[in-house]
Amino acid sequence: MHLKRWFLILAAVFLTGCSATNSLTLSVLEPAEVSLAPGIDRVGVMSRSQSGGNSGALETLDQIFSLKGPELDSLGALTSQSALADELEMNDRFVLVERIEAGKTNNPTYGTFPAPLSWEQVEQLSEEYDVEAIFSLEFYNTDSDISYSTRRVMVEGPLGVQIPALEHLASVETMVTGGWRIYDVEARLVLDEFIQNNRVITSGSGINPAEAVKAVTGRTEAVQAISRDMGLMYADRIVPFYTRVRREYFVKGHDLFELAQRRAQTGNWDGAGDIWLRLTDHSDRKIAGRAHYNMGIISEINGDLDEAIMWVRTAYEDYGEKKALDYLRVLQNRVRRNELLNEQQSY
Repeated sequence: MHLKRWFLILAAVFLTGCSATNSLTLSVLEPAEVSLAPGIDRVGVMSRSQSGGNSGALETLDQIFSLKGPELDSLGALTSQSALADELEMNDRFVLVERIEAGKTNNPTYGTFPAPLSWEQVEQLSEEYDVEAIFSLEFYNTDSDISYSTRRVMVEGPLGVQIPALEHLASVETMVTGGWRIYDVEARLVLDEFIQNNRVITSGSGINPAEAVKAVTGRTEAVQAISRDMGLMYADRIVPFYTRVRREYFVKGHDLFELAQRRAQTGNWDGAGDIWLRLTDHSDRKIAGRAHYNMGIISEINGDLDEAIMWVRTAYEDYGEKKALDYLRVLQNRVRRNELLNEQQSY
């Protein structure tokens, strides 16, 4: 049994050490998750989270059983709305960010994603506030659960003597949920629907369960902080963002591949590229195919996606390098996403 285990470990090490490829990561600028039309530079920010209709009884029950004060949801929603508006005001593309008055529209269903506003309502708000798009917090809700536990502790008695006592511990887990929409007024399109879920945990202790719950501190502040982050994060959905992507390149098949690998590991990618370029004319088709593939890597590193596609396509079509086909599709997808990115950055 022990011999078998050692064999598996040695086999894993051997296979890892003999891999034909090595990996690298690149920082890539991706288009924003949501694209606004080029002409939109005046927007409104509103909250529909205040319930309307016949949801009063449900709201009251929710407040009792979820341990939230009557103000917690309204404060959290206002914080999210304000944070979003503040962040949009820092975006250079907008010349106007209006805060639409609370109560202009209500959520007819408490704590759930309501049906979108009618376009008549959207157009009325657009005219009143002179905006071309509306960012709306469609609903906002907090729900809390309490868990109790006890532990033995020593406390000081009336005569200054330490005596055993039972301490009650309470932990309150609060789920904060919000749902957003973006309305494009002229196109009459809902550009985005997005739900955020976050969790806040606070705890306290006391001589009995009631005192333990009273001792739970910082819950309102924690919910406010999460709510602010929700608004800031939603603003990021219209902003291009950087992400890390993983690529593989060949390091085996010829001694020069290993030399190129050492150059790459020190950050000398141009030096590695010089070696790979020499190997593209090698008489061994496998080596030449791998070199063409690697030239695609260096071209992508240098930001020339068209050249990268040319190298990788040749690696697959002329030399039959199988990895090149998947990489070709990755590069073609990057080209398409870059076209969208260029459109967004031209606004």
